[in-house]
Amino acid sequence: MKSEPRIAFVIDALPSLGGGEKVLFTALEAYPHADVFTLIYNRNAFDKTSLAKRKIKTSYLDAFPFVHKNHRVFLPLMPSAVERFNLRDYDTIVCFSYAVAHGVRNYNGARHISYTYTPMRYAWRDLNINGTYSRKNAILNLLMGKFRTWDKTAAARVHEFAAISHGIANRIQSAYQREACVIYPPVEIERFRPSEQRGNYFVTVSRLVAHKRIDLIVQAFSRLKLPLKIIGDGPEKKRLYKQAAPNIEFLGYQSDECVAQLLGSARGFVCAAEEDFGIAIVEAQAAGCPVIAYKAGGALETVREGMTGLFFADQSVASLIDSIRRFEHIAPNLRTDDIVENAQSYSKVRFIEKFQEFVK
Repeated sequence: MKSEPRIAFVIDALPSLGGGEKVLFTALEAYPHADVFTLIYNRNAFDKTSLAKRKIKTSYLDAFPFVHKNHRVFLPLMPSAVERFNLRDYDTIVCFSYAVAHGVRNYNGARHISYTYTPMRYAWRDLNINGTYSRKNAILNLLMGKFRTWDKTAAARVHEFAAISHGIANRIQSAYQREACVIYPPVEIERFRPSEQRGNYFVTVSRLVAHKRIDLIVQAFSRLKLPLKIIGDGPEKKRLYKQAAPNIEFLGYQSDECVAQLLGSARGFVCAAEEDFGIAIVEAQAAGCPVIAYKAGGALETVREGMTGLFFADQSVASLIDSIRRFEHIAPNLRTDDIVENAQSYSKVRFIEKFQEFVK
């Protein structure tokens, strides 16, 4: 009797809970016997998740001091670390990659596929490791040039790519000259429902890291004096807190139930980042909450302007303020049923079906 094929899931890092990690959880529902490999694993961040009872296989980087809080500074070591994973016993290797995960070595003819969040943004775009776009560091540019050379070699080991959005498929084509099918990430839309009566506050849900541009949201709402609730934690929290007016609440990490309740009652959801996909944007719509989003990235594929939300054209405080003011005028005309219906295309059931087709 033929044994079940052995599957390895490889994800870059597991420092905290976010959208990419939620994709992994759903993939493990489809393939519960898959083994999980990652460069670093912050166990405390996942003690209430489905990973808590799993044995997660990590690299030597996981033993370094402070790596769980500042894993990005170890980027120069990541290519060699991911290549050291021993995957000889596996028939299928599935990488969940936003940096180096797709660079694992496959052995014995194993099928090697990559579900790609993005080719690493620090190497392929003018983005600093701290999230700013003002890179003029010659040493960092040299480092990223060497990384791109490695990255192209690593990509050549992958038999097939899938991308989380059409925008990311375009980046894969540009970086690696490879085609990628699009499989939208899973959103637990069944967790969300609109409240019968919406509150007067706005909300954002995000890791508090620089490239998420929460600073724009804080500055805009501080000027407008409109109530804003910020859900999430991260290294930018102290800096953002100093910028914030009293009308802004920092709620930190919140349970899934609390997030669903807050989104279900919020007046609007705000996103100032160029999201690769933007799971929280879809979650907000599943809760009947209209969206104000930066007009770029995954939001262009998930938000219907004038029906489920509004865009702002520039990543600037002035542009965001203008969009919020326009939102105030059109909000009464947005239909909750239309907003909720738009989110239905991104269900877990649909993801699992498409993901299993990709793996097989």
